Amino acid sequence: MIRSSDDHGDSGQFRDRRGRRIPVESGTRPTPRRNRALASSERVDSSGSEFHRRRKMLQGIGAIIVVVLIARLGWVQLVAGPDLAARAQSQRTIEVVDPARRGTITDRDGASLAFTLEARSLTAHPSSLRAHLEEAHQLWPDEYPTYEERLKDIAEALPTMLDMPDLDAEKERDGRRRQAEDKPEEEGIRETPGGISSTEILDKLRDEESTYEVLVRNVDPDKAAAVVERFPELVSERQDIRQYPNGAVGANVIGKIGMDGVGQFGFEASRDATLQGVNGGRTVDIAANGIAIPGSTRDQHPPIDGTDYELTIDADMQYFVQQQVQQAKDNSGAKEASAVVLDAKTGEILAMAQSDTANPNRDIGREVEDGRNIGNTPVSTPFEPGSVAKIITAAGAIEDGVTTPDEVITVPGSIHMSDVTVADAWQHGPEPFTTTGIFGKSSNVGTLMLADRLGPDRFAELLHDFGMGQSTGVELPGESAGLVPQRPQWSGGTFANLPIGQGMAMSLLQMTGVYQAIANDGVRIPPRIIKSTTTPDGTVVTAERPESVEVVSPETARTVRDMFQSVLQSDPTGRQSGTAAGDGIEGYQLTGKTGTAQKVDPDTGRYSNSKYHITFAGIAPADDPRFVIGIMLDEPVRGVHGQGGQSAGPLFSDIAAWALNRYNVPPASREEGTLLLQP
Repeated sequence: MIRSSDDHGDSGQFRDRRGRRIPVESGTRPTPRRNRALASSERVDSSGSEFHRRRKMLQGIGAIIVVVLIARLGWVQLVAGPDLAARAQSQRTIEVVDPARRGTITDRDGASLAFTLEARSLTAHPSSLRAHLEEAHQLWPDEYPTYEERLKDIAEALPTMLDMPDLDAEKERDGRRRQAEDKPEEEGIRETPGGISSTEILDKLRDEESTYEVLVRNVDPDKAAAVVERFPELVSERQDIRQYPNGAVGANVIGKIGMDGVGQFGFEASRDATLQGVNGGRTVDIAANGIAIPGSTRDQHPPIDGTDYELTIDADMQYFVQQQVQQAKDNSGAKEASAVVLDAKTGEILAMAQSDTANPNRDIGREVEDGRNIGNTPVSTPFEPGSVAKIITAAGAIEDGVTTPDEVITVPGSIHMSDVTVADAWQHGPEPFTTTGIFGKSSNVGTLMLADRLGPDRFAELLHDFGMGQSTGVELPGESAGLVPQRPQWSGGTFANLPIGQGMAMSLLQMTGVYQAIANDGVRIPPRIIKSTTTPDGTVVTAERPESVEVVSPETARTVRDMFQSVLQSDPTGRQSGTAAGDGIEGYQLTGKTGTAQKVDPDTGRYSNSKYHITFAGIAPADDPRFVIGIMLDEPVRGVHGQGGQSAGPLFSDIAAWALNRYNVPPASREEGTLLLQP
């Protein structure tokens, strides 16, 4: 548009290039072409710069994303890569354990005391069952049942396939029978040995929160294989069965393993590491369905079976001794009874029994609830031995020459030592006794008179030499070293108690070991329970003989054995009778010593006048020792055969007679004369 020459006079009028007027509203004017071009250019420039700005922003964001991705990729490759690779590998590989066979335990003649049977446990992974089973049903609906149908098939088939009674079916039949007989239903399910519950199995399979469930234990390997072939979603895991063919017999020595295969108590616990052996294993790749990929096995190493042990125990003797100990406990009304039998020449343990022993083939928790003992009292429980320990004083007095067997000593009714007065168990005035008679009659006063000749220092040496206050080193858990005051801690009253078996404590095994030294011509051999071992490669290794200690000379030991025959000696007049008169065995020479030790009353802290440990230790036969026998009864109220009196002598005699007969020990070649106890 161009403005006309008379535009000053004709306001509001504009003309085009041909001179035609263009009406314009008052107060407005058209934008000149140049100005419109400039405005249009400005608009183009403005929108272009906005576009460029946004493009640059997007390019920046893209660059940042690329940098982040590259950094993330680098982190994955360089930092987390090995860990992620390992985790991925672990999800498609499994470590398969090949269990080692646990070593067997036998007695000295090879009879099995503990052995392992190969068995299986059937297990499942309920948390993954639904996904696998439903996927299979969707793919092959005609061949695979639904998830719930499959679980029911498994639960119902297992009792039949495993030849085990179904407890639920038993209960249902029992209920129908009772209903027909019009009898009230008993509470609970009737126990069926070896039975399984299909309902319980179904409940375990349905528990989708559980990643692992044991359905059935102790399954025959062939039957387990048949189950897994029919139901591949189940797993057959090796879980061996430990068998104890003699039940409770010797269980305090042998012990038991738990469900985890680890020894719980006894020899099974003390030698667990070598009995277990070393498991083998292999690495296997698995497919998405959990099945092992053929040919993927690697890193395979075979298991190393456990060591086999031959114990010194005679299973037949153990059975007899344990039976006699239980009867003695029941007949006498004692709280507890125990016995140990040692080989006189070697210190080997032939039998070690206690009352109320638990049966390892049963549930140990229930056994303990029923009052059964899973400990080993002869090893772990020390007690004051009483007069049975007087043999230490006798051996020292003969060895040091401070007396002779026939020396006559006037013994008063009591003796005052330091601040303690000790009396005999029976009232009497000054009486003559031979040294043999002092021990045959079990005079406390006479024993202390002889101990005084030895002196406290020498007596302390004798206690140490006989093994008091020291562990025997037997290969069984829970052994007690006993308790003997150290010499610097002795008071005047200490030396008035120790020689008569009070004021110190020893285990039954230690007490029996004292008599083993006398039986073995003065040489003490620490007791042992292992006779030999057989390593996994078949090498038989005889157990080393423990280091022996010469306590007294052979002459002294033989003299003491002869003297202590007086304890079992009988005399019609009673004057030459010992404290265990009548407990001998016809045709055999026996030697031993009775003991009656007062127990400390926990309420008063003083010795009780009504609670005792009754003990006996003896040697059979005395002229050619073969067996050393120790007995302990805790608070008996009657004799071991139910008769009056509280002597443990009859139990010693019963065990000795059986052992002499079993090992065909001949009677004495000549009969000994009567020993003089009182002139």
